[in-house]
Amino acid sequence: MLTTSTTRVLEPHELDAALAVLNRDPVSNAFVAARVQVAGLDPWRLGGEMWGWYSGGRLESLCYAGANLVPICATPEAVRGFAERARRAGRRCSSIVGPAETTAGLWSLLEPSWGPAREVRARQPLMVTNAMPADVPPDPLVRRVRKEEMDVIMPACVAMFTEEVGVSPLAGDGGLLYQARVAELVTAGRSFARIENGRVVFKAEIGAATPHACQIQGVWVAPEYRGRGLSETGMAAVLRYALGEVAPVVSLYVNDFNTAARAAYRRVGFREVGAFMSVLF
Repeated sequence: MLTTSTTRVLEPHELDAALAVLNRDPVSNAFVAARVQVAGLDPWRLGGEMWGWYSGGRLESLCYAGANLVPICATPEAVRGFAERARRAGRRCSSIVGPAETTAGLWSLLEPSWGPAREVRARQPLMVTNAMPADVPPDPLVRRVRKEEMDVIMPACVAMFTEEVGVSPLAGDGGLLYQARVAELVTAGRSFARIENGRVVFKAEIGAATPHACQIQGVWVAPEYRGRGLSETGMAAVLRYALGEVAPVVSLYVNDFNTAARAAYRRVGFREVGAFMSVLF
């Protein structure tokens, strides 16, 4: 039994305790909770380690350490413990992302050894909805992407990622990991698009899904189609699938400077309930 505060990697048999922490905030924690529910806590299957902060032998906070470093329900003491462990391990992630206040505290401790970051997005509003919009009709042409349409959806996914993150997902391994992730979402029936003449004009994915909440990501409209309301009707169509088939609450987070997207999401019924922060390397 642990009697003092400490940080360590969780063992597979601690899955229920980890899920109990994740379920304290099922909307904010949807990304990590979805991975844990599928893969458990085995680092190889999970794609990273799950660190736990224990106080008096009780698991209080988590931090996912994989391609992203994600603090979860982290107290100030836990943030300090996670930062110390991350400093010792060295940076292996491409980003730090999580609730804004917690992530800011973690980054302030890591920046002296991990900095500078390529970009810091200090406030990304977290938005949620649990109902279809009353006055935005779903686009009837938005549908699930089929497995044989991977070559159609990939250019749009690459364009969205490059525009959003600032680097191409094809760098490094030639895009193998990114293509595998896109294929995973297509196979799971969580990739949606409006395709005209063999070209994507709107797309979005349900990137994380649990019984409690799901998260929409990768929303993109082809540049020449922007300003026509396709983002609103397209999002309404994706919401119809998400609320009807996946989870009772749908979330997303968006850059605070993207005023057009925030306005579009509000028109579809999303409301701001908090903020995330991303540190990109």
